[in-house]
Amino acid sequence: MRTTKTKKLRLLFLSILLSQAFATSMSFADVPNVMKCSHQLPPEHHISKVIDQWAAEIEALSGEEIDVQVFGGSSLETPEKNASAVATGGFQCGFTLNRQWGNKLPLMDVTLAPFTFDHLDKLKKWNRSETAAVLERKLLSKGLKNVIWLFSSWQTVLTSDGKALSKPSDFEGAKIQGINPIADASLRALGAIPIDVPNGKMFEALKEKEIDIGLASFSSTITNKYFSLRDQATVLPLYSQIFHGYVNAGWYADLSEKSKNAIVEAGNSAALWAIDASEISAAAAPQILKENGMKVHAATDSEIANLKIKMKPAFATSFEDATGVEGVSLLKLIKDL
Repeated sequence: MRTTKTKKLRLLFLSILLSQAFATSMSFADVPNVMKCSHQLPPEHHISKVIDQWAAEIEALSGEEIDVQVFGGSSLETPEKNASAVATGGFQCGFTLNRQWGNKLPLMDVTLAPFTFDHLDKLKKWNRSETAAVLERKLLSKGLKNVIWLFSSWQTVLTSDGKALSKPSDFEGAKIQGINPIADASLRALGAIPIDVPNGKMFEALKEKEIDIGLASFSSTITNKYFSLRDQATVLPLYSQIFHGYVNAGWYADLSEKSKNAIVEAGNSAALWAIDASEISAAAAPQILKENGMKVHAATDSEIANLKIKMKPAFATSFEDATGVEGVSLLKLIKDL
């Protein structure tokens, strides 16, 4: 009798344990993978809005297997620390502006080759190009799986006083906002003096005449109100900048195929959204600058040709010195876009 009761109690106890274990396993299965993403852009920036749209697309396509949490405005981490934080598992996802890699991955400067992206079709080819694939393999070797490329601009606005910047001699002896050590060589080739000024201190540097010429995208020129400090804007397809997003490679490897496909598909879509958003932003910009007192000059083909003669060889030499044979190969690939 006692044996029968004992067996029943054991069976009841075992049943409770199994049901709890099953419930626990089901609850774990239902918990989405958290994907914290850090970027530096303010919420009003058009690329910031694209990132939000991309995050929502990942959640929808993954059937909410992934919970994407976006932290903009450097609220989670500073731009220069995003990559290392993601690689070491501090959080899952980060964004970096390609020129911010510096000597840690100088190949990323390839899009800063002057006048390389002089047509919208070239931007649209980038996402699935061999050039992008080379950079993605380099990132993977650092523990980062690249998941998205977002062109933020392909036109550069040079802000100056008194006259437009239409020929190399206009730059002679002028202090200009620098880009980074590799790309600055192309500015020195014009006789300009690149000055390293963080974007957040650019307004003050222009105001105090620490630099003569500002260098920025349409969006940054308007957002930062450079029109209140200079009266001329020269527009030309000088440099192209890309925000790219990456995730921890180990974290990505552990995802389901459905979640991986969602991230890939969302990234491909967002690459085109970014181009469209950048074009919409750029289309309205000249009129906004004019309304705020600036004279806007779009560089002519002959003006661009004269600048290109000096700038492109200087960049190529600087880039190849920093990257070696890999850089030589990459410049050939990007030329074929």
